[in-house]
Amino acid sequence: MTDPTSRKPQIAILVPNTLSALGLSGIISRMMPGAEICVFDDFDRMKSADQGQFFHYFITSQVLLCHAPHFLARQHKTIVLVHGDETGQLPQGFHTLNVCQTEDQLVRAFLRLAQTAHSAHGSHGQPPEPVRRAQAMPQPANLLTPREREVLRLLISGCINKEVADRLGVSLATVISHRKNISEKLGTKSLSALTIFAVTHGIVKAEEI
Repeated sequence: MTDPTSRKPQIAILVPNTLSALGLSGIISRMMPGAEICVFDDFDRMKSADQGQFFHYFITSQVLLCHAPHFLARQHKTIVLVHGDETGQLPQGFHTLNVCQTEDQLVRAFLRLAQTAHSAHGSHGQPPEPVRRAQAMPQPANLLTPREREVLRLLISGCINKEVADRLGVSLATVISHRKNISEKLGTKSLSALTIFAVTHGIVKAEEI
């Protein structure tokens, strides 16, 4: 018999716009590389596939307004994608995510939202076990030296190279060298990807970014 705790957490995305759905799927995949992302463009298809296994639902405000009873029963797992501050028509109590942001801003908002949502449902600020497993990203955090972790924490917090150098009492060249090593070890120069790595590995807290 398959151990249910060993299953990948499944995330449902119900967004009629294909490009938006693919972009969101890419961000979630980077945040939770062990998760299975299920993209739907039609409510009936999603409903027929919904056997209570979805850990989160990402939907548009229009989808929520058209199918409110379904998502009210799953309110604590539903995240509504909004444009700017268009929350006036939404039922109270739903988590929202403003998609009118840059990728870096969206990732930071996403991480803060995830921590807030889990904390609000009795997890004391820690994601449930399926998400903790999914967030065990393939890049090994112990490859970063203590100083590299310090540099990464400061960069994620918004410091430029010179500010990092001043705070750590090292030369600018040393900071640049650390950044190069971090990027090579983690396989990315993207600030949003580094932010995801830093939060999911406890280098910074979501509320600090």
